[in-house]
Amino acid sequence: MFARLKEDIKAVFDRDPAARSALEVFFCYPGLHALWFHRISHWFWTHEFYFIGRFISHLGRFFTGIEIHPGATIGKGFFIDHGMGVVIGETAEIGDNVTLYHGVTLGGVSWEKVKRHPTLEDNVVIGSGAKVLGPFTVGKGSKVGSNSVVVREVPANSTVVGIPGRVVMATEKPSDRMDLEHGKLPDPEAKAISCLFDQIRELERKYNALATEHETLKKRVNGGN
Repeated sequence: MFARLKEDIKAVFDRDPAARSALEVFFCYPGLHALWFHRISHWFWTHEFYFIGRFISHLGRFFTGIEIHPGATIGKGFFIDHGMGVVIGETAEIGDNVTLYHGVTLGGVSWEKVKRHPTLEDNVVIGSGAKVLGPFTVGKGSKVGSNSVVVREVPANSTVVGIPGRVVMATEKPSDRMDLEHGKLPDPEAKAISCLFDQIRELERKYNALATEHETLKKRVNGGN
């Protein structure tokens, strides 16, 4: 148990530069407290003590402002930064080393008693205010920009922004991977803007090439006359 607590605290230090001490993290991080409440409620839920599991989950929501259904499955190294307003539904599945920011919703779009919430694979980062809605998978290493609304499958190592969410970058550069390994979180919006600038520069290059070709043809036609 103590080894697991140390892992949880280490995950905070790895991904939050504002963390100053283990004591501060232990007492002052609601995302961590919500995770601990969830572990207890999930144990009761999986052993079919549904009311107790749900009641402990409700207490966790009351104390932290984070709502995690006791039926949700959460892997190792999970980190909720700030956390207020985060909602994680019953059939959500979260892999290892996933990061959520405040206001994130992992929700469903159906009232049927089936898998209706998303699956987040390892190393996914969901920006503040984003909504991921439906029983699909967000692939390993993907990032979802702040306030995006994602309603369909996301390939691995992608960056998704917008309403509805659309993939603006589908490959991960080595520098991005190095940043994750050294505890530096990527900025999905900055990457999306960078991608758009790259596309604009490519369009400018093609336009200049066409303009040069047009001028060359014009001179040949005029010279022929």
